[in-house]
Amino acid sequence: MEKVSGKLSDIGIVPVITGITDLEECENLAGALVAGGIPVMEITFRMERAESYIRYLRECHPEILVGAGTVLTVEQARTAIDAGAQFLVSPGLNKAVVRCAGEAGVEMLPGIATPSELEQAMEMGLRCVKFFPAEQAGGVGAIKAMSGPYRDVRFVPTGGINLGNLADYFACESVAACGGTYMLGKHLQRHEWEEISALCRRSVQTMLGLRLSHIGICPTSREDAGELARRAAVLLGMDVKKDGGDALLVGEGIKVMRHGGRGHIAYSTPCLERAVRYLNAVGCRFLEASERCDDRGKLVEIAFEQDIAGFEVRLVQK
Repeated sequence: MEKVSGKLSDIGIVPVITGITDLEECENLAGALVAGGIPVMEITFRMERAESYIRYLRECHPEILVGAGTVLTVEQARTAIDAGAQFLVSPGLNKAVVRCAGEAGVEMLPGIATPSELEQAMEMGLRCVKFFPAEQAGGVGAIKAMSGPYRDVRFVPTGGINLGNLADYFACESVAACGGTYMLGKHLQRHEWEEISALCRRSVQTMLGLRLSHIGICPTSREDAGELARRAAVLLGMDVKKDGGDALLVGEGIKVMRHGGRGHIAYSTPCLERAVRYLNAVGCRFLEASERCDDRGKLVEIAFEQDIAGFEVRLVQK
């Protein structure tokens, strides 16, 4: 994947900005999105002075990935590029605009809705495209269908995305990121910045899908493990069984590890690799030595560098 689309994929969510009226709003919105864990803004040319907002963000907020959206003409593309846009997005596939972006070395995400349009984009060397309008064009099902014959293409669905269907899109491996305005709504007009941040955090939580998997308890010896598991089972009124590995499972939430090590808290996620990319992008760090992969080389477990009250915190593939 190209550099910028790779960054978009790391963050996973692309707020599409359509209602800024001045630089003060631009500044407040930038702060709200960053506070919510989504340092990306697609500034659309539906707004007057879109290029001024792009230029301001590039100068004042280098931590934010800034793109130009609704780029319909070569003139708009050049204006956006001159303002510093790091990527361009369009609702349709305009080959002249794609060529303009390519000549300037700026990545372009043209909108496609059919296999024929996708093939035209691929002929121009593109491997990451906007799928628009996503829900009206068939939603997740359409993306999965196109992903069959076009396996090396990634999609950024936009149009009809909301908290209710976000998880369904992220369950599709071909989805690089999701774009939308749902985290803004009327909150932008009302200057409700905290509400925007809250919706962004809920979006990230939905994308990651973290759920408590288990708590790992590590006794001092293998002999102590059996007794500790038995005592926990009696206390909680649960059964003890082997978990398929070198541990004893008390109920569904406690693992007594018979090989020692550190106590840990494990959270599962539907896509561990996506979760790690996002968390790395926002500054979290992981212990490389803790990485565990399955027989196919797919990451299935990893631990954060930072612990919680002495407990190691792990992420595991659901």
